Order: sequence, then C-alpha cells, then structure tokens
Amino acid sequence: MKYDVIIIGSGFGGLVCGHILSKQGKNVLLLERQAQPGGCIQSYRRDGMAFDTGLHYVGGLAEGQTMHRLFDAIGLMQLPWHRLDPKGFDLVTIGGDTFALAEGYDAFVDTLAASFPQEREALRKVIDVLRLTQELDLGSADANALQTAGAYEWLTTNFHDPLLVNVLSGNALKMELRRESLPLFTFAHGQSSYVQSSWRLQGDGNMIVRSLIDDITRYGGTVRCRAEVEELIEHDGRIVAARCRNGETYEGDLFISDVHPTLTFSWIRQSEVLKKMFRRRMASLENTFGMFTASLTIKEGTLPYFNHNKFVYSRPNVWTFYDERDQKGDIGGVMISCRVPEDGSNYTRQIDLMTPMPWDQCKTWEDSHLFRRSHAYNTWKEDTYARCMALAETVVPGLGAAVEQHYTSTPLTYRDYTLTPFGSAYGVRKDYRNLMMTMLSPRTPLPNLLLTGQNVILHGLEGVAMTALHTSAAILGKDFNDIIK
Repeated sequence: MKYDVIIIGSGFGGLVCGHILSKQGKNVLLLERQAQPGGCIQSYRRDGMAFDTGLHYVGGLAEGQTMHRLFDAIGLMQLPWHRLDPKGFDLVTIGGDTFALAEGYDAFVDTLAASFPQEREALRKVIDVLRLTQELDLGSADANALQTAGAYEWLTTNFHDPLLVNVLSGNALKMELRRESLPLFTFAHGQSSYVQSSWRLQGDGNMIVRSLIDDITRYGGTVRCRAEVEELIEHDGRIVAARCRNGETYEGDLFISDVHPTLTFSWIRQSEVLKKMFRRRMASLENTFGMFTASLTIKEGTLPYFNHNKFVYSRPNVWTFYDERDQKGDIGGVMISCRVPEDGSNYTRQIDLMTPMPWDQCKTWEDSHLFRRSHAYNTWKEDTYARCMALAETVVPGLGAAVEQHYTSTPLTYRDYTLTPFGSAYGVRKDYRNLMMTMLSPRTPLPNLLLTGQNVILHGLEGVAMTALHTSAAILGKDFNDIIK
C-alpha cells in the first residue's frame, strides 16, 4: 500500500500534522520507534501515578487568544484545562524577593511597575514586542528584524534596573537563556501567549496524545509503534519509501520528519540531491541544553495546591547557566510546577522540579544506556536532586518532608527515549548572529521531504503547533489560517 503522507515520529509536531492532514482527506501513516507515542508530551506511570515528561503549562487558551483557535481545530479544547492565577501565573524569586507575573498585557505592566515604577515605559515596550510576535507572519521582514536581534542585549539596553531584566527572564526556563545566542523573537514569542493566559491540564500529557491519535485513526490514518525508521530511500530526487528496522518498508508520496534533522538526513544514505555542504551543516547543528527533572509524589493532605509556577534562583543573574560554576554542578535556578488535583482536593499529590543541565554535566556517562547506568551516575543524580530540593525549599518550606517518592531524569534519559542529540530540551539552538544556519525551514532540498517539530522555527508547545501548521500548509498548498477555520 502506498500512503499519501508518511510521518516519522509521534511527538506533538508529528501528531498535529497527522491530525490536520488526515482530517483534510490525506491517507496518513505515522511511524513511531517507541512502544508509546507522544515524544516529550507523553507521560509515564510509577506506582499508579502518571508523570509528565515535558508538558507543564500552556499559554493563550482563552477564547479569542492565540492557541485557542488551533487547539479547538484539533480537538484539544475539550480536555479539562485549568486556568492559573491571573494575578500571578508565575512567581519569580531572586535574592529572597518574589515578583508576580500577571495575566493580561496591562496587568502585567501594572504589577511589575508597582515594584519598578521608573521602568513603566520600558515595560510597555516589552508588551509591544510580545504583541507583535503573535501578529507577525514568521517569514516577514518585521519578524526577521526580531529574529536577528539578541534578547539579552535588547533587554539590557531598554531597562536600567538589572533586577527587572532578571525578573522578566526569570520564568524563561522554558527556553535556553543563553546571552550570546537567544534571538529576541524566540524569547518574546515564548513568553507572549502565557501573558495572555496560562493553563495547566487537569491530567497528564497522554490525554493530548490519545485525543490526537483517536482523531487521526477516526479520519482514516494509521499509527504504528515499534516501527523504527533506519533508512529513507531516494529515487530520482525524491524520497519514495521508509525502511524500518523490523524489515518493513512503507511507500509514500510525501514524507514529514518529526525527528532531529541530524538523524533525519543520516537516514538518506544515497542521494542525488543532498550536497556535502548541506550534510555537513545538518551534522554540525548545535543543540540547546537539556533538563534535570525530579518528579515528586507528595504524601496525601500535606502540601496545599498552589495555582502558579514558582521560579527560584540562587544568584542574582538568571542568565548564568553556562557559567563555570554550573559546569561544576551548582544549581542556579529551579522551576517548581504543581499538578492540579484531579479529585477536587485542596492538596496536591505531585510536584515537578526542573533545572537546566548542559550536556557536560552528564557526559561522563554518555556511553551508558537506560536501566544500565552505573552506581556513580545514580549517586550523582541523587546529589543533584538534593541540591534542587534545597533551593526549592526556600520557597516551599517543608517540601522535602512531604515527599513520599521521587523519580529523576537527565539529558541522558531524554536522549535515549527521544533520540535527541545530547538530550536537548528545545532542539536546535537558534542563534540571532547566524540565523540562516540555525533557523530551519520545514522545506528541505528534497521536494517531498518536510520537517516539523521543535527543531524547526520555534519550540515549546505553541511553537511546535505553529510549526506543524506551516508544515501542513506547505503540503496542502493553503494559508495556515485557512486550515484552522
């Protein structure tokens, strides 16, 4: 059987493409190497509880806002979304002082201006940029101007108070806070939808995965797990088939890869189209840092649910995760995310702690594999967990005593589950100084092979959804706004 579209990888980008294209009448096959689909939005179970791997909160889901229209079109607004506290969806603690990031553009300015009255005009400039990133066509000249400007340079130029610069950046652990590379567009786009409104799912990420897969199959598509692609076969300048490790070969007219570009193009062993220079570029792409995550089970009735995320830092400059001190294992900052009680209780049963982790910190064990790591690795993980907990307890007193069980993961874990080089949390590093080399298009030199996912254009749930729209629009020959009418 020959398929209209074969999608490789069932991360959020692949699933959204599969939903859109199957709904539009395409005969879609989605191939996933793992037994469980979902990529970084899937969840796992321990002792009867589900833990998310990458999903923590989503922005812009209120009616008329950025993500509502798209999520409604792909059937996700039917899920039980829970709105975070409008007066402070994120709380940032630096030097013992806590600042609230409020929902709504005006409230966002007013709340921060109460602590930084001299910076009100500069805060309005931030809002102008946040608004602009939601309105711009990604390929426009205005978008390019924001993409070729550095986020850190723009912030430090427009604000006089360095503390406010850090407060504004303090909830940005959902991106790579790297002073020398982070584009202003990436920074602003990653923040803007959350300022519109912020939401948690009252449940786990597999609810999203199951909803999308159910719709794909209902529209006639097919999802196959344990189907690991090992070769893309090219003939006459086009991809004609995907060959899997299990010996199965699937023919298609169009192919979409939701897998890292380095791996994707390594699958094309013989090519008349791919030049050596292009292959070298794909093989040399730099990747963002990974994450250390501690998933905590909380004793019943011990920790009240808090309807916001907490970000706490051990040093005044939040843009220092690549300092030498961090390479030695110091914990510069932690995000604390609380699971919405599904039983209506006022007490949470789950907490996630997350901190950025460069690959160098776990490089010692890079040749090891899941479930076969050394005692030294496990000891190091426990030490890192203790450091994260010590910092988290400065804003959640008694958290450690409330923990019933904990599970930890590192960039090595993400690498082994997702095949992401170096366990990258946000895919290919976008660099405003070299945008042509780092900002990848959905289109490739092969006319019927397209890319999607966090390595293309934008990362994060919203960014990946928007990228999937652009990938699908390129296949359908439509404007992406027409697709989600």
